Amino acid sequence: MILPIYLYGQPVLRKVATDITKDYEGLEQLLENMWATLADSEGIGLAAPQIGLDKRIVVINVDPVGDTYPELKGVKMTLINPRLEVLTDGKKETREEGCLSLPGIHEGVTRIEKIHLTWVDENFEPHDEVIEGYLARVIQHEYDHLEGKMFIDHLSPIRKQLIKGKLNSILRGTAYCDYKTKSVAPRRR
Repeated sequence: MILPIYLYGQPVLRKVATDITKDYEGLEQLLENMWATLADSEGIGLAAPQIGLDKRIVVINVDPVGDTYPELKGVKMTLINPRLEVLTDGKKETREEGCLSLPGIHEGVTRIEKIHLTWVDENFEPHDEVIEGYLARVIQHEYDHLEGKMFIDHLSPIRKQLIKGKLNSILRGTAYCDYKTKSVAPRRR
């Protein structure tokens, strides 16, 4: 089932998510719904807070950017209870980011693109990897959602001021999306 994506202003997007256990009720269906929602919205990552759940679950499909980043062709990941450490010996890059919860907003965000990540997958098999490059950026972006943060929190005060009108449009429910959403304001069209 395709779920609505919670937009900027929804309180769940500012909550720190909690871990789940292997016996989390409905996990298989939840993951299926998250994958369907990600595909429908044509995103490359989706965190559970973006569908209204304050749980530490992320699905990532970077295959759509495989032409630009060939090493990401076919890469799909389910991250449950991830823990992330940014490795300071990594390369710092500024790249444009967007977010399904912030439709119409794309800004340059500077991140160190090297991380140490531990997580369990959908079968609760443990993983422990150092990840670099664009995938590290995508994971950091989604991990921020689990920590109650959004990519706009990384912007300078001037950049935040420049996008204030777009943020207000999202809050008013007048931002355009071609996927199902849940705004803090009733949708007006």
